[in-house]
Amino acid sequence: MITDPAVEHYLYQALPERDEVLRAIEAEAKTRNIPIVGPAVGRLLYQLAQSMRAKTVFEMGSAVGYSTIWWARAVGSDGRVIYTDGSKKNAEEARGYFQKAGVADRIDARVGDALEILSEQKPASFDIIFNDVDKEDYPRVFRLAVPRLRSGGLFITDNVLWRGEVAQPNPEKNPDKRVGAITEFNRMLYGSRELFTTILPLRDGVSVSLKL
Repeated sequence: MITDPAVEHYLYQALPERDEVLRAIEAEAKTRNIPIVGPAVGRLLYQLAQSMRAKTVFEMGSAVGYSTIWWARAVGSDGRVIYTDGSKKNAEEARGYFQKAGVADRIDARVGDALEILSEQKPASFDIIFNDVDKEDYPRVFRLAVPRLRSGGLFITDNVLWRGEVAQPNPEKNPDKRVGAITEFNRMLYGSRELFTTILPLRDGVSVSLKL
């Protein structure tokens, strides 16, 4: 746990009820162990996008589209969200949810390697890039994402505290290679002269980086 269990319980109990589509995805995620950001982080993503009036979002690692719906609702009917996932099955399921949520027309769903798809995008193309791919790839994502984010845009990443394991002694020596990769990624965020970063201890840790 990143936060005290009682605090974690309070944070989630205090949340307003989600609509039918989001609740359905949450239930499926719990039953089938599908990784989603959950409602607390979902609200954060929506709030950040709304606060900067974002219109273009590139999402890396979208699974069944839970966070994609939060982004799509935040950017509005004239916005555009690129969904990426390596699984055709995930993408098909996600498209069904997008239709039910009424946001399908503002989402460009692409199946394939998120890093390859991002590498094909033009520099400074996006208001927000959201990173939730395989953790071993986080340092590579950093190098690809920052140039494709506009000045004043946000680079947001999930799981940057990885169950608290990054806080253990010598995380780079952890046999779980994901821990070392996330630790390196966090150092890259804070060491970058192009970004101003804050890590929030919400759920599994969310980094929010402003491109200067």
